[in-house]
Amino acid sequence: MNLPRVYPILDTLSVTARACDPKTVAHAWLDGGARILQYRHKAAWTRAIFEQAEQIAADCREHGAVFVINDRADMAGLIGAGLHVGQDDLAPADCHALLEPAALLGYSTHNPDQLDAAASQPVNYVAIGPVFATVSKHKPDPIIGLDDLKNWRRRCGRPLVAIGGITRETAPAVFAAGADSFAVIGDLLPENCTVTNLRLRMEEWQILAQT
Repeated sequence: MNLPRVYPILDTLSVTARACDPKTVAHAWLDGGARILQYRHKAAWTRAIFEQAEQIAADCREHGAVFVINDRADMAGLIGAGLHVGQDDLAPADCHALLEPAALLGYSTHNPDQLDAAASQPVNYVAIGPVFATVSKHKPDPIIGLDDLKNWRRRCGRPLVAIGGITRETAPAVFAAGADSFAVIGDLLPENCTVTNLRLRMEEWQILAQT
């Protein structure tokens, strides 16, 4: 599959820390050109969170964008969304029993052994990271850096998504190292999270991805 080069992750903790509404952020990013969006909520899924995810999923459909839920195969199945899972989540093969047949499924890896093991998993793409230092994940895995990203690219036969501390300044080097797409959290959130600033930031990333 052809993944969009810019893979925005709406991390609810990061967004609310900026006093932003997740639905507003998602809409601004979609207006700015996002064609895939991952909803990452690490806390408990309450009814309000489920409804929020449903509303963002509907917004994605209206914009022709793919909506992906992080970790929760059950919620992705209920909403009809794509899914991204990590090493400690439900195994990808088991996730398919809960998802729609054509649902997008991604899988996180953090070292060569995990990357090699991912080759036998029924997933559409593989994520690798953290490429750089990141503050969006509690107890992050060791940084892999650009050299390892370049070397490990050859081990992966699926689309490869780089993640972890990627900014507009470092994105060109990440692409040069072989990533097909880059997942971004923090650098998509401007200091002043107005609707206009959020949309403009996404537009900056979209322009960068075309160069």
